[in-house]
Amino acid sequence: MSVEKQELLKSIETLPEELALQVLDYIEYLKFNSVINNAPQDLIIRDKEDLKKKLEAGIESTEKGEVYSLEEVFEEVQKI
Repeated sequence: MSVEKQELLKSIETLPEELALQVLDYIEYLKFNSVINNAPQDLIIRDKEDLKKKLEAGIESTEKGEVYSLEEVFEEVQKI
């Protein structure tokens, strides 16, 4: 474990339970932000209008027969 992580762990251990829970929430927020910031823009839904647009595009692709097997989808997700 790195020195920084050891220091972080020591700091967290000295906190009252309520503050430790807040730190945990913040860490989860940082992890979520990291995932969102590194995800391809096609996978991020910015608002209701963006969701609607992406769903309509998906329906259109399906109607055109542009579909993929579940295995193909998982292979692409693994690449990302």
